[in-house]
Amino acid sequence: MTDTAGAVTEDQRAVIDFLSSPATHGGALVERIDTHASIVVLVGERALKLKRAVKYDYLDFSTIDRRRQFCEAELRINGRAAPSVYRRVVSVNQADRSLSLAGAGTPIDWLVEMNRFDQESLFDRLAARGALDLALMAPLADAVAQFHATAEPRCDHGGTKGMAWVVRGNAEGFAQFGAAVLDPAVCERVTHASLAAIERHAALLELRRAGGLVRQCHGDLHLRNIVLLNGQPTLFDAIEFNDEIACGDVLYDLAFLLMDLWKRELPRHANVVWNRYLLETGDHSGVCLLPLFLSCRAAVRAKTSATAARLQTDSQRKNELENVARGYLAMAEELLHPPPPRLIAIGGFSGSGKSTLALALAPFVGAVPGAIVLRSDEIRKRLFGVSPLERLGPEGYTAEASQRVYGALARSAAAIVRTGHSAIADAVYARASDRQEIEEAAAAATVPFTGVWLDAPDGVLVARTEQRTVDASDATADIVRLQRAHGTGLNQWRRLDASSSADVVLEAATRLLGAASGEHVSQATSSASPGDA
Repeated sequence: MTDTAGAVTEDQRAVIDFLSSPATHGGALVERIDTHASIVVLVGERALKLKRAVKYDYLDFSTIDRRRQFCEAELRINGRAAPSVYRRVVSVNQADRSLSLAGAGTPIDWLVEMNRFDQESLFDRLAARGALDLALMAPLADAVAQFHATAEPRCDHGGTKGMAWVVRGNAEGFAQFGAAVLDPAVCERVTHASLAAIERHAALLELRRAGGLVRQCHGDLHLRNIVLLNGQPTLFDAIEFNDEIACGDVLYDLAFLLMDLWKRELPRHANVVWNRYLLETGDHSGVCLLPLFLSCRAAVRAKTSATAARLQTDSQRKNELENVARGYLAMAEELLHPPPPRLIAIGGFSGSGKSTLALALAPFVGAVPGAIVLRSDEIRKRLFGVSPLERLGPEGYTAEASQRVYGALARSAAAIVRTGHSAIADAVYARASDRQEIEEAAAAATVPFTGVWLDAPDGVLVARTEQRTVDASDATADIVRLQRAHGTGLNQWRRLDASSSADVVLEAATRLLGAASGEHVSQATSSASPGDA
């Protein structure tokens, strides 16, 4: 995927003029969006998309038959996630010298007809003006997880061969279009390290491909291809024209979204998507592949930005794109060398703010996009086969049941940190045996461990549990009093006063964790309240 200049194969000026004319649409105002591969006409409540008669090395719309074929493919593929957006394929017909939409005469081109939506609802525009609500990230992750769950397995793509194709395509693009923009030494390091990572993870890449985790994915899952419709994140404009691009590991598909959020300096958004996706899918097997996948996505952006810069005639825009390309390349290299993992456990009685602190810390601990948060409440519900928001009876909280929960939590945490990714275990940890189990899990995985205990007065704990609305925890004021009565025994974890605001607790935890590790831990301001704990 290197020759972005491409070649025009047919003269479509008559069709473009026809679609762009208000007279074609009863005098309605017409807006146009032009890209290298298509022209979208916005008129009234409709959007009409014409594929350009062009041929690139990765895309071929060179004939009318191919354009019809890919219009139909676009309708089918995007109908999976955005059925309310994509309406039908419609022809542009010619009778004598007159053109019409699906009228008399012979088809001379084909369009995808869509329902128009507000361009300001695109997620990239929301992000650009600081209006991308963090609360949208969980439903966005749910939408991606559902999309991947129903996507067709494609074991004929992906794996080591598919990822090597991506890396070598990036390298060719660097050499052909980035030579005057990108540092060749950095390009070489990124290519070499990426190929080495593919070789190192070859068995896992192939296992996931054979196991059905290479699918007919979106292929271009960044913020510009997500829109807020009826209050729900909606994926659209998936790749229909090249299966080499569209068919890949589901985590490689997700990686584009995570990388885009991280590059836009939205680490919390990226971490929420990451944790929610893993909660919904349970797909922890590929966590160790994420640095490679993220780096490849950033490298693709470095290549395409350098290519776009070369084609610019405006010097200012050219310089902007060159700087963007260099930034993505630097990111691609950095992502291939993540920091070492660590295991953090956050304990405290119900209502102390464990989950609030865990989720606030996670984006700034370990490799991009931050630590994986494991909640005992969610594990308990999963072990009993109920949804996170369904309340369990006493059978879910027996000593035997709790022992199973804490054992599963320790095993999951150990498995994650062994992949090279950091984990935060969120549980009460009132029993010394449970604290010992998570400490031993870290020791067995040979990663640094920090145990944090959150203290708060009884009145604060009770008030917070009573304020909860939608949460996996079943804790009540009576449970808080029971926990306090039983106590914790000798507890040598680092203690924090959790009675203050979430921001204050986060700041204290950040200092504590930095001191515990001897390293700097990034800090951000929490947007959650103690009542969310």
